[in-house]
Amino acid sequence: MPAVLGADLEVPVKGGKLVSYANLDYAASAPCLEPVSAAVTAALPAYSSVHRGAGYASQLTTARYEQSRHTVRAFVGARPDDAVIFTRNTTDATNLLARCLPAGTTAVVFDTEHHASLLPWAKSVRLAPPAFPGAAVRAADEALAGIEGPKLLVVTAASNVTGELWPIAALAHIAHRHGARILVDAAQLVPHRRLNLTALDLDYVVFSGHKLYAPFGAGALVGRRDWLAEGEPYLKGGGAVRSVEENIEWHDDPEPRHEAGTPNVLGAIALAAACDALSATGWTALVREEEELIARLRSGLASIEGVRELSLWGDDHPRVGIVSFTVAGYSAREVAEALSGDYGIGVRDGKFCAHPFVRHLLDATERRSSDGESDAGADEGRSGRDHKHDGGCEDDTASAVRASIGIGTTREHVDRLIGALRDLVAR
Repeated sequence: MPAVLGADLEVPVKGGKLVSYANLDYAASAPCLEPVSAAVTAALPAYSSVHRGAGYASQLTTARYEQSRHTVRAFVGARPDDAVIFTRNTTDATNLLARCLPAGTTAVVFDTEHHASLLPWAKSVRLAPPAFPGAAVRAADEALAGIEGPKLLVVTAASNVTGELWPIAALAHIAHRHGARILVDAAQLVPHRRLNLTALDLDYVVFSGHKLYAPFGAGALVGRRDWLAEGEPYLKGGGAVRSVEENIEWHDDPEPRHEAGTPNVLGAIALAAACDALSATGWTALVREEEELIARLRSGLASIEGVRELSLWGDDHPRVGIVSFTVAGYSAREVAEALSGDYGIGVRDGKFCAHPFVRHLLDATERRSSDGESDAGADEGRSGRDHKHDGGCEDDTASAVRASIGIGTTREHVDRLIGALRDLVAR
């Protein structure tokens, strides 16, 4: 496994003691891989402008930047003629595509999506969270069948809330059967699983470097060129134009057309280095290690009375290394602060930029509790607390705790979290 920077980070806990940091917040931003840092360091001495410089440093930097584009294309298994546009992140990439949709395009999107996929569309049809994967396919089928004109199905590959994998191959088939295209948010998938855009017959994928161990401010939109070549340039400025006279002639190649100004060259180099490092490690080894750790984490959570894991499709559905949960009698923020302040554990609390989905999951958890699966025993002795299993915040909105793993996560990190939660519910 490639090493991550910060593996030896020590953080203060209550009493002033320093402990090794247990980073369980990979789904928000993953740490930097050492090969990624090395690639950026190697590129810095010759760093220069790209594409129009005649000097050696400019030519070398341009070559590295364009090679990064080829590396990203290969990493996601894209078609040879697919565009690779470097962006800031997944949100930026999705908004770029939204600006390029043909007039009148309707986006079909599930309420389970991250806000980056839920919000950018001028015209959309929102679908309720499906009860099982086949219901997602059926709902998309019915929605697309009722739409006239251009249409785009938007779906995540792996949920940023539950880690559950979505049936993107089946959804792509349904989209194409109705003459629609499909955009897949792969931000949470590509750090954990191999993606092959061509084999899955996807039209567009988006993802972020900061979740892929390359926190240097770059992401990517990869996919078919025609909509991108015809869409209004995302930014208007140098590099996006062929000539500026009385009439402006924009590039018809979508890559320069949507990358106006000086691009984030080092971010692109970092992103490509992360792709190379993961590919060189091999997905078999990465997946095996992750599945062992996530099984250990979920088994530990299930053994603690008062802790409930959030899930859309049940315990047995395949997922990547993300688990969200609530703790009876505590708000999500109280749990996260206790884990950090007392144990040196970093997790995420909140609604994870997926407000409708988290509310749906917490409502479902509350209904199950009301149907007789209460945690009364766990609540005994906690005077003065609201024991509803809703992860309530101070503003009376519901939220949850999310633990997420990746390269650099150890068994000790997982066991420390489980032990800390046991201590917390016993107070």
